[in-house]
Amino acid sequence: MYHGRSTGKGPSTPMQIYQQPPRLLIVQVALPSWADTCSNLCEALQNFFSLACSLMGPSRMSLFSLYVVQNQHECILPFVQVKRNFARLQACISELRMLQREGCFRPHGTSLQLAVQDGLQQFKQYSRHMTTGASLSYTSLEITVLTSQPGKEVVKQLEEGLKDTDLGRVRRLQVVEITKGDLAYTDSVSPAEEPSSDESSILGTDIDLQTIDNDVVSMEIFFKAWLHNNGTDQEHIHLLLPSQCFSNISRSRDDSMCLKCDLQERLLSPSLLPGTADGSLRMDDPKGDFSTLYQMASQSSASRYKLRVIKALNSSGICESLTYGLPFILRPTSCWQLDWDELETNQQHFHALCHSLLKREWLLLAKGEPLSGDSLRQPASTFYVIVPSRSPTLLVKAVATRELMLPSPFPLLPEDPPDDSLKIVESVLDSLELEPTYNPLQAWSHLYSHLSSTFIRPQGRLHPSSESRALRKRPCKAGQFQTNRVRATVAPLPMTPTPGRAPQMPAAHKSSSEAFFWPSRKEVREEKEEEYPSGP
Repeated sequence: MYHGRSTGKGPSTPMQIYQQPPRLLIVQVALPSWADTCSNLCEALQNFFSLACSLMGPSRMSLFSLYVVQNQHECILPFVQVKRNFARLQACISELRMLQREGCFRPHGTSLQLAVQDGLQQFKQYSRHMTTGASLSYTSLEITVLTSQPGKEVVKQLEEGLKDTDLGRVRRLQVVEITKGDLAYTDSVSPAEEPSSDESSILGTDIDLQTIDNDVVSMEIFFKAWLHNNGTDQEHIHLLLPSQCFSNISRSRDDSMCLKCDLQERLLSPSLLPGTADGSLRMDDPKGDFSTLYQMASQSSASRYKLRVIKALNSSGICESLTYGLPFILRPTSCWQLDWDELETNQQHFHALCHSLLKREWLLLAKGEPLSGDSLRQPASTFYVIVPSRSPTLLVKAVATRELMLPSPFPLLPEDPPDDSLKIVESVLDSLELEPTYNPLQAWSHLYSHLSSTFIRPQGRLHPSSESRALRKRPCKAGQFQTNRVRATVAPLPMTPTPGRAPQMPAAHKSSSEAFFWPSRKEVREEKEEEYPSGP
């Protein structure tokens, strides 16, 4: 769910679109480990951005910038809008691939903190410009430092170096340590599994530390978390259970037990990707039918969408052919506006519900309560089945109602098929490899390459100043490439000279750099119209 506002012609249901915060990625290059990390990181970034740039509907990522820290910090991609910028992102990834992988250089102790400060400075200037040039403003920044160095040491280095820096505009500062472990594909539980509490912890005051494995899939999973709605300004769903089943618990106004939950996508809808959409509004499409759980939960914050539990079902009491659309995940809310006692109580009740359903082998049948709309028409209701799991989550799937059912004859299967046919079919089945579970991480659909190919021919006009960008040169050894570098939008922070070498600072004209990076008001307006299209 993405909270913001979309407008259209004629009567429509107001929807709020959540805007992801701008993101700054700082890659710390250290030899010799960079040789083992580079190809995996570049492939993961290429795959991720082919997906993020292809998603239709409102943009899930707003701004992105990339810095590299070697013996000094360097901005290889200033803040750009992710949507419609795959070519620039791909060029940036190509520069990462060409970074030095062998030899040695003396890392500068202050380079990492200078990259954070310089990125924050660029973000502030971009925000000031966007505030004057468009209605959409960016208030906070998320910074991720990707390193193969010991994470705790990097955290201590940043805490010491940034203790006098104003981080009021930084929403989150995260250090991600890339470990040498390889992902055991067959043992992976879920491509969207979050790090456990012992893998991700808070060190110091404001710096998160997390570890990921040095392989493409693990890095993809990390970057794909940027597509989730991680906003904590409000809870998304109220799950209501009959009050007579509980005692001494927090109740809603209608005397039902109310569990406050956050809603999360389990997977991306293929209908949001080019080459897979049929152009129509589909029930599993967040930009389509407003009766879906995803869409209803995204609406006005004045009242929360409610799921009222009306019955319990045996775990084997529902036919899979009756469910439709994409499933969603319910978690206990992490809304910061709730006090700690309410958050803790809500979480305990949620966990108790999951445990009890598993013990009883029950499912729950719930009815969605539509938000108030047109008083002249009775809004249609949607029913859902709620499935518990071994994790503290509930899976929610839409289930068919009487009005949607079509006649489907299901005659009984003959008890004794012909022996000849039975032997032939059984021999065919015996030749198949039997797997205990389905692992989506082992199934490739070539979607990434298909999406990347759609950007081979640039769509629309390029910014005219992109043809006249200047070269940023850096020292290189014989046989290495000198590459075109985009200019930073603000003057770089001063760097402490490496002993025996004077820093090389490229000359830049502010007017030309601003002409390249700052979109015109017309372009901003065109982009907003594409992200929030008007109705017919």
